[in-house]
Amino acid sequence: MSVIGEQIRKYRVQKKYTQEKLGSLIGVTTQAVSKWERGGTPDAEILPQLADALGVSIDALFGREEQDVQLLLTKKLSTMPPEEAFRQAFNYCWSFIPGLTGDDSFSDSFYDAFTGHPGQQSDQSPDFLAKLLLDDGMTVARMSNDFRYFFLMVRPHDDSISAYFENEDAIRQVFALFADKKILKTLYYLYTVSNIPVTAQLISQGTGLELSDVERCMKTLCDKMIVHPMKIASVDGEINSYIIRFEANVLPLLCYADEIAKGCQYPFFGMCSREKPLF
Repeated sequence: MSVIGEQIRKYRVQKKYTQEKLGSLIGVTTQAVSKWERGGTPDAEILPQLADALGVSIDALFGREEQDVQLLLTKKLSTMPPEEAFRQAFNYCWSFIPGLTGDDSFSDSFYDAFTGHPGQQSDQSPDFLAKLLLDDGMTVARMSNDFRYFFLMVRPHDDSISAYFENEDAIRQVFALFADKKILKTLYYLYTVSNIPVTAQLISQGTGLELSDVERCMKTLCDKMIVHPMKIASVDGEINSYIIRFEANVLPLLCYADEIAKGCQYPFFGMCSREKPLF
């Protein structure tokens, strides 16, 4: 059997097509399909139709479907304007979700309901949420007209996620930190001026908090390495200022806290087939 014959058969079986079904999709006989799978080669002009019917690229028909995929994506994204690149990267991530289900039948319905019509979402239900919880990992993605994010976790080999976490007391302290409404209000403000250092006086003015409360919040946030303290030289001497650290994981945490706060109020696609415990 030739490489292309092997590939045609592999993808035909994956699609659960008979030779007759594949032939009818591209306008050839069952015998033609059988001939290809036994070592024949389709005419060049039929390759695009064949690839479309099987849902693969023409390169995939020649056994090159996994060659340099990551490199190709990297090159494609690197040639795009930044805004377009980020949106395209999210589209790639979004497409992982039906692929990771291991069920090809999900792809069409998922695309039609979510990816295919992002501009047609109504103001009443602007968000789409997709989640997979499988034995080999999990994904979470959220898409609205102009707010999108994606999370993917691969299951550790030892099946113990908690082994990578800090102790429960340390985790509880993080939640306690964000339960402080003055700290949360301060963080919201800092994200509005996130690329420039600001003084405690300016933060007080921007948030309406007392200066003493701001100074307490900034000390806590600096201790947690969420905010970085800086000195600014002025005619009156050095002034203390602060800038939020972009390496902090505050924004993703707020995104997922928002999901929990809202509950599942938006269209949802999900699958949970995990049998192993998460912790």
